[in-house]
Amino acid sequence: MLKKRGAGVLLHISSMPSPYGVGVFDDNARRFIDKISDMGFTYWQVLPFNPVDGANSPYCSPSAFAGNFMFINPKGLQDMGLVDEDDVKSNIYNGSPYTADYEFAGEKRLELLHKAFLSIDERLAKEIKEFELSNDWVTDYAVFMAIKEIENGKPWWEWSEKHARYHECIKDIFSYEDRAAFWKFVQYIFFKQWYELKEYANKKGVAVIGDMPIYVAMDSVDVWSNLEMFLIDEKTLTAEKVAGVPPDYFSEDGQLWGNPIYNWQAMKEDEYSWWISRLSQALKTYDTVRIDHFRAFASYWAVPADSDTAKVGEWLDGPKMDLFNRVKDVFGEAPIIAEDLGVFGEDVVKLLEDTGFPGMKVVQFGFDPNADSSHLPHNACANSVNYVGTHDNNTILGWLWEASEKERRFALDYAGFEGDNWGEGGYYSKSCRKIIEAVWKSSSNTAIIALQDMCGFGSDARMNIPGVPEKNWRFRTTADTIDSIDSEYFRRINSLYRRTYPAFD
Repeated sequence: MLKKRGAGVLLHISSMPSPYGVGVFDDNARRFIDKISDMGFTYWQVLPFNPVDGANSPYCSPSAFAGNFMFINPKGLQDMGLVDEDDVKSNIYNGSPYTADYEFAGEKRLELLHKAFLSIDERLAKEIKEFELSNDWVTDYAVFMAIKEIENGKPWWEWSEKHARYHECIKDIFSYEDRAAFWKFVQYIFFKQWYELKEYANKKGVAVIGDMPIYVAMDSVDVWSNLEMFLIDEKTLTAEKVAGVPPDYFSEDGQLWGNPIYNWQAMKEDEYSWWISRLSQALKTYDTVRIDHFRAFASYWAVPADSDTAKVGEWLDGPKMDLFNRVKDVFGEAPIIAEDLGVFGEDVVKLLEDTGFPGMKVVQFGFDPNADSSHLPHNACANSVNYVGTHDNNTILGWLWEASEKERRFALDYAGFEGDNWGEGGYYSKSCRKIIEAVWKSSSNTAIIALQDMCGFGSDARMNIPGVPEKNWRFRTTADTIDSIDSEYFRRINSLYRRTYPAFD
């Protein structure tokens, strides 16, 4: 996998067509898989499956292991005999099919899941217990969510002393069993439905590329239950330094993420067991894993916790190959993609070389008329993944509209588009297709395109604008839109540029 020429489509579950406010694991997802398989695509890339934060971001989750309950298919619960047709109808969304409504989906899906939980029989209870025993993270997550309910949703460091200290709290685990049982059930259903969908994709010759955020949220079960693995003051329960990135392409103030920093020395002494567990879960959930902000394993930007922006910070050494030697001991040649974008130096280059993982190229980053950027397709090596755009980028059409005249002219000349009518054509825009083809021609073993760029959408279809806290992660599409994609065009370029090798030998 990732060693032969292939191509993939980036579309998160939340963006799928669905009658339920956000995409779910249903027949719409299966039809999408059918569509991309028919076009000769090898990969389907998704964003993190973790529960989202208050801004709906999957990159700052209350759990690095758990799945987002909003993606559970209500009809699947009916098929299991846990709810009836009227219950499913209560989850149907009457708003725009082009916007993910997390508030509606979150409220309605929880109501439905609580009702389904009451219908568990002895056989299903046994299956849930077996699921818990084979996934050791489930117990802590379920207890964390149960206590969060008891504590009225407050962050764990504001909980009562009895609950805030994990090692004291867990001694009395049986007192939370009734509430925790519900969250174990939710995770069982999530992964049951997902593994069925993943199996369907694999049988169609499509491998799933998942996404692992490097950091976890401060208000997460991961920090609460592993305090010693983070740079947290154990007396005050506050972070000493937090994560972010210095000023870059996306933000002149940098990006202040606010996630707690890992205590790499403590993790080393524990043989990186938390990371091994996390990777094990990810490699079971997906076929290939993209690790976000991979550069932080070489060196990371640490910002004082009381800072207002990420401008004030310092580079500190990450674990480098010490961690990945351990990963190789456990997993061998693990199918990992390193997101090595952003500001980086020789330490990141060396780490990428030492791990042997493919890095990333994004064609939009290459269109500097005064440079020979490593992101230009002709500079890509075979061991790389080449993107028309990621979830953080503008669409290609949106980028062309917003670029300077010099940047736009260079991009069009590079891609071989002649003339000034680059904005014409809409869905069949020749200028956008020329740029797509430049990526497809590259030496990179893997080329990825977001669904928005397959459809020729503008900047209003962006998934995320880094550094902007509101109105992100909302993009959603319809079944008619997916059906209208020019299959013949993508089938042709996948074949022409030899990107139709199967994911599974």
